[in-house]
Amino acid sequence: MQLLLLSLLALPALAQTARIKDIADIEGVRDNQLVGYGLVVGLPGTGDRLRTAVFTRQSLVGMLERLGVNTRDNEARLDTRNVAAVKVTANLPAFAQPGLRIDIAISSLGDASNLTGGTLRATPLLGADGEVYAVAQGAVATGAIAARGAAASVQRGVPTSARISASAIVERAVPYTLAGRDHVRLSLRNPDLTTARRVAQAVNRAAGGASARATDPRTVLLTLGGRDPVVFLTDIEQLRVEPDQAARVVVEEASGTVVMGAQVRVSTVAIAQGSLTIRISETPQVSRPNPLAGGETAVVPRTQIEVDDGAERRMGILRSGVTLVELVRGLNSLGVGPRDLITILQTIKAAGAP
Repeated sequence: MQLLLLSLLALPALAQTARIKDIADIEGVRDNQLVGYGLVVGLPGTGDRLRTAVFTRQSLVGMLERLGVNTRDNEARLDTRNVAAVKVTANLPAFAQPGLRIDIAISSLGDASNLTGGTLRATPLLGADGEVYAVAQGAVATGAIAARGAAASVQRGVPTSARISASAIVERAVPYTLAGRDHVRLSLRNPDLTTARRVAQAVNRAAGGASARATDPRTVLLTLGGRDPVVFLTDIEQLRVEPDQAARVVVEEASGTVVMGAQVRVSTVAIAQGSLTIRISETPQVSRPNPLAGGETAVVPRTQIEVDDGAERRMGILRSGVTLVELVRGLNSLGVGPRDLITILQTIKAAGAP
């Protein structure tokens, strides 16, 4: 698998500001996760095997009984493949009222091979408190392509999961109101003491007095002082501040991914990178003798071996305080690949030259 190098190259320092609404959330104003268990019916023979998917068979029997059909005596003889058990998930938006339609996602729980063409029967969606907040139902369209023949098959996408738009109806609202509150908290998405203080200063300059105070790296406490919460928060979230970021390097060694922030600096170091690479190419050839020679056709091996010891690569020096752009350019000039870059960054840190 080809390794991927992601480097966030920053241009020379320019003040980058962002709206408060883009870097912070209002505490309490959030989505709530819902989950449910349901059945997809009407599949063209691509559903669960009832003999092995016991939970699907039991769910089917229970559904039929609620509809007045008794199949308990013949439960073991059920052998249909047009039913699949699925897990249903959804996000209930903040301040959602009964009657609002929301999107859902479904995923197969059994050995169904394709959910396309099925219909999700009415499925209650539960919140963390065990209460039903929405009911989902609708036709399933995975958007995937799956075809199989006697000797070949093709698949595009995931046919055992799907997202159904506006198929769940909210039945219960989450009780939360902003009216009558004396204080509201802003929660920073990326905790930082400097950013929290800048947000508080921006709010105080716009609202006057001491309306905002940073209580920790993530939280800014807003004092409403009798103001209308909706009007006050609408004005506050449009204010622009300059978020501060720590110099950070994220290394994902399994995939060979490296992401570096714009504030990364290193001390003076000398870097030499070289490795021994051996390439072995097998190109067997068929040797067929002359018909009159009386020999037999045989496969003759042909092997080509190439050795690269990295002798042409040089040692490079990175001066103290080099920027991210200079660091990446310097390492690329040495012919450093993603895997070697990870090793170099880890070694620079170990050498005490962050």
